Amino acid sequence: MNDDANLLNGPPTLLEVGRITRVHGLRGEVTVDLTSNVEGRLAAGSVQHTGPDETSPHLTIESSRRHQDKWLVRFAGATTRETAELLGRPRLYAAPIDDPDAVWLHELFDAVVVDGDGIERGIVVEVIDNPASELLQLDTGHLVPIQFVDRVEGNQVIVTVPDGLWDL
Repeated sequence: MNDDANLLNGPPTLLEVGRITRVHGLRGEVTVDLTSNVEGRLAAGSVQHTGPDETSPHLTIESSRRHQDKWLVRFAGATTRETAELLGRPRLYAAPIDDPDAVWLHELFDAVVVDGDGIERGIVVEVIDNPASELLQLDTGHLVPIQFVDRVEGNQVIVTVPDGLWDL
């Protein structure tokens, strides 16, 4: 199924929380790159979907443990390297956490960025994963580190940035 078909069904109901990157060892573990800041997403018994809506196939976590900067996860039914290989390398999705104060990255797309003086600086077209800080990429070409976001009000992202950031 292509992404266009997903759009016909409405917006995704699940958030991307990680991705299986490779098989690890002989006992069915896989390496997961967790993109969520909630480590509980990989707790035993947690369910991860392999697509962005709740009708997508799902995997149940049997066990997980930290390994360097990633996680080693064993999913139910994957007890050998061969069965773990059958899982493929899907992105993993889960339901949003109910936190009224949280701002989710997907909520920033198409939002208007407004500086402290009330000047509209552009529309968020992408969120770039960067080791130092995620960056909001605006349709104007500007990059705004996410730590400069003060608050989100409706469809506006209010930012306070250092002098010179808007100069290209």
